[in-house]
Amino acid sequence: MATLLYRLGRFSFRRRGRVAAVWLLLLVVLGLAAAAFHGPTGDKFAMPGTESQRALDALAKEFPQASGATGTIVVAAPQGGKLDPAAVAPVVQEAAAVPGVVAALDPFKTGAVSPVGRHALIQVQFDREAQDVTAAQRAAYLKAGSSAQGLRVEHGGEILNGAPEVGGSEGIGVLIAAVVLIVTFGSLVAAGMTLLNALIGVGAGMGGLFALSGVVELTSVTPVLALMLGLAVGIDYSLFITSRYRQFLAEGVTPEEAAGRAVGTAGSAVVFAGATVVIALAGLSVVGIPFLSVMGLAAAGTVAVAVLVALTLLPAFLSYAGARVLPRKQRTGQNTGAGAEGFGYTWGRAVTRLRVPILLAGVIGLGALTLPAQDLRLALPDAGTAAPGTPAREAYDLTSEGFGEGFNARLIAVVSAADPAATTAAAGEAAKMIQQTPGVLAVAPPQPNAAGTTALLTIIPKAGPTDAATEDAVHAIRAKVASIRGAEIAVTGATAVGIDVSDKLADAMPVYLLLVVGLSVLLLMLVFRSILVPVKAALGFLLTVGSTFGITVAIFQEGHLAGLLGVDVPGPLVSFLPILLIGILFGLAMDYEVFLVSRMREDYVHGDTPRQATINGMGHNARVVTAAALIMTAVFGGFVFMDDPIIKSMGFALAVGVLIDAFVVRMTLVPAVMSMLGRAAWWLPRALDRVLPDLDVEGERLRHHLTADAAASPERAGVM
Repeated sequence: MATLLYRLGRFSFRRRGRVAAVWLLLLVVLGLAAAAFHGPTGDKFAMPGTESQRALDALAKEFPQASGATGTIVVAAPQGGKLDPAAVAPVVQEAAAVPGVVAALDPFKTGAVSPVGRHALIQVQFDREAQDVTAAQRAAYLKAGSSAQGLRVEHGGEILNGAPEVGGSEGIGVLIAAVVLIVTFGSLVAAGMTLLNALIGVGAGMGGLFALSGVVELTSVTPVLALMLGLAVGIDYSLFITSRYRQFLAEGVTPEEAAGRAVGTAGSAVVFAGATVVIALAGLSVVGIPFLSVMGLAAAGTVAVAVLVALTLLPAFLSYAGARVLPRKQRTGQNTGAGAEGFGYTWGRAVTRLRVPILLAGVIGLGALTLPAQDLRLALPDAGTAAPGTPAREAYDLTSEGFGEGFNARLIAVVSAADPAATTAAAGEAAKMIQQTPGVLAVAPPQPNAAGTTALLTIIPKAGPTDAATEDAVHAIRAKVASIRGAEIAVTGATAVGIDVSDKLADAMPVYLLLVVGLSVLLLMLVFRSILVPVKAALGFLLTVGSTFGITVAIFQEGHLAGLLGVDVPGPLVSFLPILLIGILFGLAMDYEVFLVSRMREDYVHGDTPRQATINGMGHNARVVTAAALIMTAVFGGFVFMDDPIIKSMGFALAVGVLIDAFVVRMTLVPAVMSMLGRAAWWLPRALDRVLPDLDVEGERLRHHLTADAAASPERAGVM
């Protein structure tokens, strides 16, 4: 592989104009396709096979007028006052006049008025699902009630679910990344070229994603996740190759040869690292959850594009930049850096000398950070966790103030039978059972469809949507109504959907974790031709994941230091965060594992002692891995400034995970373990050695190839 990539690097360097033109043309085409075929995103977390989803599918068929998106308009009188039906009627009329609304229910007719008469709820039913509602319809909905005088009117409901906005605050991470690149390279040209290369890759990946959004249903989180990962790995992969290119230039290799060797060596590690991220993300498809599969494949696609851009467009940019990627002092020969050992060597020697206490401190410390993860709770986000001041949050808080948290967690029991009489009987029996269930506040009278074969029971729990008591109530309701014969009864609604999604994801997480850990062992066995190195890497990954979960739970769920991150209401983690975190952190952890350990293996193969090879691996790669980790942390951390709770928690967890894995696990525990294992680290049974293919990630065959070429053609050595 290294030899093939070496040739690709030289080709891209020589044909820089054509390569750059192809990528720029592709970027324009994908941008135009995105503009022409861009489709809407939404927050529909469909879960085929669950009770709540079966009920929603039945509603769409038997009760279509009740299967569209819903909105809730909360009306409140001034403190100490009471609502007048005549004053609320215009708000109902304006809501009913919104395009796409099939019904707006008068709260004085439905009884949706608070006991003291100060608050009222107007239920608004749309004719389509939330992701199909246009921006103009949402704007009209938000204006309903604007003419009301002396009343507070707030708008909520699933109709307001929309895509999180990616604004200027996320650019902070990119700016920090630029500063890290400038400090690392000591060259504005090298830093700017690396950043530009990554941005082009992100632009191409996002353009392709949005072009497909017209035919593939995307959740609102999907593009942000793809952007987050595309930026992070795009910058890192370009950084690794550019760093190796500069190293070869400093050794006196000609620019074209240096580009070929950089792509052949560092590029091999980039291919493997990118492949692990892609495989881990694409592996989310095995969980069998459609929206999660789409999220994983979309993010995997942007990572794949980032790898291609780093291997082809970057050498073309290097051709344009030439020696200007080096610091001015190196270009003028004032400072070659010869004989200077950086902090990586010092750190490597310290870790190998103090390996036992460092290992104990690291494992115990990370184990302690993992402890809060045992209390992990999962849920889909609700309006109660939305940013303060947003319409959805204001409506949620006003509803809770007037009616209680449970009115924000409405459940729907769908009762279906062969004939109207059986439906009526079953609905009545179910209503009595549900009313007697712990955690249930009220059950509304059955609402039948036109044929009388399906009836809806609106259930109001006592607790909020993500409260554990509501989850217990849903399970208890389902257990009770299962005994009713002659009808099919299913509990659904946004709250029930969230509970089902969380349960299924929690069940799938151990299976996916086992898959990812097994995959890491297999892939690293192929790369390093070793048994113990992959096992050590997998155990380190488990420490990373556990401690990251623990810290995230402590802040976002338990509320410790939550105010520092702008977490207004601590609560359960979003249900798909853990499984996404496992997939993403696995790929990123293997990045650093490959970049550090491949150099250790390379020096060991060339005759260094295991301890010296470990020190050399740290010495040569600590600086670039440090820069890469800081860049990834900055990019992910930039998304913490977003108001959307899903993106905020995801950005935080990824940033913390990268910091822990890069600096604690890979740059501290890994060299400590490698120095303890000694030669045993590279042991591989002969039977496996014969069976496993040699991927040549460290470029050993390329080195022999170049040595032979240099002997035959001295000019290929390329001394400047």
